[in-house]
Amino acid sequence: MKKLLLTTSLIALYVGLFASIQINKLEPAFWWAGMKNPELQIMVYGADINNLQVQSLSPNVLVKRVVKAESPNYLFVYLDLSKATAGKFEMLFTSEKGKKKVSYELKPRSVDPVSHKGFSSSDVIYLLMPDRFANGNPANDNLKMQNATVQVDRNDPNARHGGDLAGIEQHLDYLADLGVTTIWPTPVLENDMPGGSYHGYAATDYYKVDPRFGTNEEYLRLINKAHQKSLKVVMDMVFNHCGSGHLWMKDMPFGDWINNGGKYMQCNHAKHSYYDPHASEYDKKMMKEGWFVESMPDLNQRNPHLAKYLIQNSIWWIEYANLDGIRQDTYPYADASMMAEWCRAVFNEYPNFNIVGEAWYENVSGTAYWQANSKLNPGFNSNLKTVMDFPTMINSHDAFYQDNSLGKIFDVVAQDYLYADVNNLLVFLENHDTDRFFHEMPNDLNIYKQAFAFLFTTRGIPEIYYGTEILINGVKQKSDGYVRTDFPGGWMGDTQNAYTADGRTALQNEAFNYMQKLLKWRKGNEVIAKGSLLHFAVRDGIYVYLREYHGKKVLVILNGKKSETNLSLKEYAEAIGSSNEGIDVITGRSVGLKDKLNLSAKESLILELK
Repeated sequence: MKKLLLTTSLIALYVGLFASIQINKLEPAFWWAGMKNPELQIMVYGADINNLQVQSLSPNVLVKRVVKAESPNYLFVYLDLSKATAGKFEMLFTSEKGKKKVSYELKPRSVDPVSHKGFSSSDVIYLLMPDRFANGNPANDNLKMQNATVQVDRNDPNARHGGDLAGIEQHLDYLADLGVTTIWPTPVLENDMPGGSYHGYAATDYYKVDPRFGTNEEYLRLINKAHQKSLKVVMDMVFNHCGSGHLWMKDMPFGDWINNGGKYMQCNHAKHSYYDPHASEYDKKMMKEGWFVESMPDLNQRNPHLAKYLIQNSIWWIEYANLDGIRQDTYPYADASMMAEWCRAVFNEYPNFNIVGEAWYENVSGTAYWQANSKLNPGFNSNLKTVMDFPTMINSHDAFYQDNSLGKIFDVVAQDYLYADVNNLLVFLENHDTDRFFHEMPNDLNIYKQAFAFLFTTRGIPEIYYGTEILINGVKQKSDGYVRTDFPGGWMGDTQNAYTADGRTALQNEAFNYMQKLLKWRKGNEVIAKGSLLHFAVRDGIYVYLREYHGKKVLVILNGKKSETNLSLKEYAEAIGSSNEGIDVITGRSVGLKDKLNLSAKESLILELK
């Protein structure tokens, strides 16, 4: 009996020693062996742990350094994995309270960094909002969260509507049939926010999909199924800010983890201060350190441990989910040096990957400033391959709607000399933050056809906003929710199902069929993806340009006038050359190119020259 009691006491003491240290979370929860950068940061979270000593129990994993946070509940462990192989190893955490072993896994690489290619000008990106696209699993609509109390309410433009990853998965065939090549969902990470944060731009967990959208496993399944249908997937990320419901706002690792010490300070949005030679230091500080809104605390990427955390997080998602690209939100608002290092780190691991940064400038120079190797930003390389072409979007509404206004588009394209790489421009007519291209349902499609004839034949990477192919329309009114309406047919009980031809109106089918025809013609078309662009100044309201690649030519003619006109072709001999005719890619009819061409009001022609 005494021996049994002694043995029991020893077991209790052993368990007590190893259980006295509380570790609640390791981020990332696992990593991969064989990454080019052998350094791994593990953020350890638990009660009163920052005095722990850390030891690797594997001879192939070296603890380089352990950084104590200012909060007693965080520890940053930096490991050297240069000799590590795939498998599990143990770390030993010790203090005067006791000891605790923690198992950690290094997985084998799941992505071939050389063959893995991101999106390019060969692609067409389809931007959608998961909450508004389709509800594939009503069971996850009203899950109880720690901070969120708002229920699904489709009558409220600013509430959650219940769309999810399952809804996207169920309509992959629709997207493949439309002819897009790439899907860009707005952020899918957890947004455990009191207001619901249906849009996803207020993350409260950088390693977890929002359970109202689905699970991490469902996200992987969506991407795998998309890949099976030759569809790429871009992940929308946000480094500038997190959500106010994030653990960091309750327990900041360091006092400078959040800008302004974690206290709300409004951003002035003075994006020009980066290159304005007259900008005040005050404006620069308010731009870089101010918050978007009080519910989105501004992260301080100058903190080296936060910078490392964010960089690793994006690499983790690329490797874990086999992502095809990243769209980075509010790019100029984060620390420029850190963002350049982030791009460098990602491309170091995945040389053929692509990242597009949201730099919302009305002027071309402001946009071009942020692209990699910009001649407008001497002495600094952002390393950012792709920038969003907001100047084209801003001018496109007037250019296509108004009479004789295509010169507004010509003027933007004529400034392409400012860009380091015009093929890596994301070109679009609308997105989730702007009015819809159509403010209301149109009566005819002349403007629609002209706008998308341009979008799919100009330089760069086209992006379309969900539902435009079926003429979803609207303006922002009091909030963004009015341009983020539900896709009809995505919810049980919807009176219309626009995912099917039978469920669309005649005008919607005409719009869908036109876009589908263009997208399928564009797919694999190197003349459009890689060709040179020669354009002519707008004459009498008509914009003409040529795309050419290895002797193949596509001539685009856009009549910007709301009236019929005769176009003299002699001024365009430089583009037409010896061709006497072109084949209309939409109708297949032959169009003569000898002397003059009669064009109807707002007509668009895309001609393959013979």
